[in-house]
Amino acid sequence: MVFSVKTFNNINQIGLKELGNKFQIDGDKAENPDAFIIRSQNLHETVFPSNLKAIARAGAGVNNIPIEQASAQGIVVFNTPGANANAVKEAVLASILLSARDYISANQWTNTLTGDDVPKQIEAGKKQFAGTEIAGKTLGVIGLGAIGGRIANDARRLGMNVLGYDPYVSIETAWNISSHVKRVADLKEIFEQSDYITVHVPLTPDTKYTFNADSFALMQKGTTIINFARAELVDNQALFEAIEAGVVKNYVTDFGTEELLNKEHVTVFPHVGGSTEEAELNCAIMAGKTIRRFMETGEIINSVNFPNVVQGLSAPYRITLINKNVPNIVASISTAVSDLGINIDNIINKSKGDYAYTLLDLDETDETKVAELVNKFETSDNIVKVRLIKN
Repeated sequence: MVFSVKTFNNINQIGLKELGNKFQIDGDKAENPDAFIIRSQNLHETVFPSNLKAIARAGAGVNNIPIEQASAQGIVVFNTPGANANAVKEAVLASILLSARDYISANQWTNTLTGDDVPKQIEAGKKQFAGTEIAGKTLGVIGLGAIGGRIANDARRLGMNVLGYDPYVSIETAWNISSHVKRVADLKEIFEQSDYITVHVPLTPDTKYTFNADSFALMQKGTTIINFARAELVDNQALFEAIEAGVVKNYVTDFGTEELLNKEHVTVFPHVGGSTEEAELNCAIMAGKTIRRFMETGEIINSVNFPNVVQGLSAPYRITLINKNVPNIVASISTAVSDLGINIDNIINKSKGDYAYTLLDLDETDETKVAELVNKFETSDNIVKVRLIKN
């Protein structure tokens, strides 16, 4: 079987080689593909083709994908967490250094000078760009995942005092964070004690406007805010008031909107934090590997709308089921199998929200009986999508 993949944007071709020879890359021309691989393409107005089984986002954020719609249609959405983490980490550290020394304004000022006495003008005017050092200053990191954890560790190596806030940090991630990074239990401590604050959390109803009038009121004067996560984490109107009051010295963001442009003390980059050659390659490789694993084995890793499900395949057939998360669904699946006299070699079912994913391995070689079982599942009201994988 050859799987069709439709790509959007410029996906690194070396990374796409990870798909192997069972996949046909049709660019943006495939009419009814098995999978999408995208970067920044906005899919919210897209009508998903009936054959679509997976969407891989070559990046961490998935705000450009209608997750609920995908789940309802039995489409597994993947991202590539950590693939661009080093790129974003370096962008944030560079932003801290640029803010401390005001190098951007210094460069802009220097380029306005003219005449034979430019060196004298530079010497006379350079004091306005003296800046400060970051060693000994306090950095607050909100979100200690793949990106935030790296920033916290490297900021410590640069001599900063680092506070970290993340009530959901995984054990695996926690092991990789320096013991010198002080974990705080209350976000208020980050706002009150930090000279610099960088945020690395997803946009949710709970995190929207993390930076608002109340949080700015807790900060000491001269705080620098760095946002390479999501634009909506910051209430811009409250930000402008905090800048006017001297509470926020600098705001650096990778998300430009018209109201942020050409504002004093605001530096806007064109969403390039994770856009390095290395990061784009890493994201494409991870996306390719994820899609290949899912299409060939049915296993799920790094999905945002379904749980991770991994199970070695040794049986002749595997059926994958995306089903509604309703009571007795596993029992009904088992009953359907036994009614046809088929033996279950292995079964695993995991749920996430309103839906669940099942890997059903069958100790059966009769193709007719397996096809009948597949048809039975396809007519079930509680099963959204069925796939048959032959070992």
